[in-house]
Amino acid sequence: MNFASDTAAPAHPKVLEQLAAANSGPAVSYGADGWTLQAEAMLSDLFEFNLRASFVSSGTASNALALSLLCPPTGGIICHEQAHINCDERGAPEFFSHGARLMPLTGLHGRIKAQVLQQKLQETDESFVHATPPKALSISNLTESGCCYTPEQTTSLAQMAKTAGLGVHMDGARLVNAMAFLKARPADLTCKAGVDVLSLGFTKAGAMGAEAVILFGSNADMFDDFEARRKRAGHMPPKQRFVAAQVVALLQNNLWLELAEHANTMAQKLRDGLLEQGICILHPVEGNEVFARLSADQTSQLRDGGAAFYSWPDGSARLVTNWSTKHSEISSALALL
Repeated sequence: MNFASDTAAPAHPKVLEQLAAANSGPAVSYGADGWTLQAEAMLSDLFEFNLRASFVSSGTASNALALSLLCPPTGGIICHEQAHINCDERGAPEFFSHGARLMPLTGLHGRIKAQVLQQKLQETDESFVHATPPKALSISNLTESGCCYTPEQTTSLAQMAKTAGLGVHMDGARLVNAMAFLKARPADLTCKAGVDVLSLGFTKAGAMGAEAVILFGSNADMFDDFEARRKRAGHMPPKQRFVAAQVVALLQNNLWLELAEHANTMAQKLRDGLLEQGICILHPVEGNEVFARLSADQTSQLRDGGAAFYSWPDGSARLVTNWSTKHSEISSALALL
């Protein structure tokens, strides 16, 4: 009964098979191998868009390097106050951008409220040298509350940002869970909605450790700059085929979407069982995360019975399902209550 995080899940067997295949002989180093080229081609097909893709092993590196492309050291990055880049990355975006300032905004369920963003942009005075002007907008899909941005919501925020001259980044650590919930095409959630640079997560989707940074359209012209930043930061693995092979494994036959659908279904089953017991759920369950308001006794009952989960800053218990979560784990956890 491990609901601590989808990063606690094992790697999917298909990922291990592809890693073994990638290990069958020598290959060109530093991303010039066939696995990397195949992964980038598969992503181009998936997003139906002209793109360039680069691969790293952590979401923090993916987000921080991506944002360093969009925001200079003298600028600011607008994000939600609960965003992973604001709460969980130990200053990495500021470090990799050499000093850009994070500008957190509010909004229900981890989504930036359009009116709040508009007000922030209207307050910006580029001519006022004493204040930091925003240069990038970063949104998370799923949000840190486990909720989705619809294509329309992303488009609205992106249009505001672009009108003000900002680049748009998306933290897509759990984008595939949003795709599964909304039954939306990945392009509609990202490039067609105005996203310039996407940090696309595969680790939470079943990989051992693989993330993609995707540059859409004209932003692909910054690919060489991104590669230089990746190398300088120590995030260009010499045997990159082992990262790219994981992406290939999960994209083949849409395996990652199938796994995300299962994780989402398990979260909905858990939510329904908790609601039946009168437990309050703080956010809509639109992915694979459930935020439950548990009493101290209920928390102890679960943990003493062997269930793993985190206590969240808002006072809730965050329970995360994943591709390997079994129906029996959900039933056992509910039985403890």
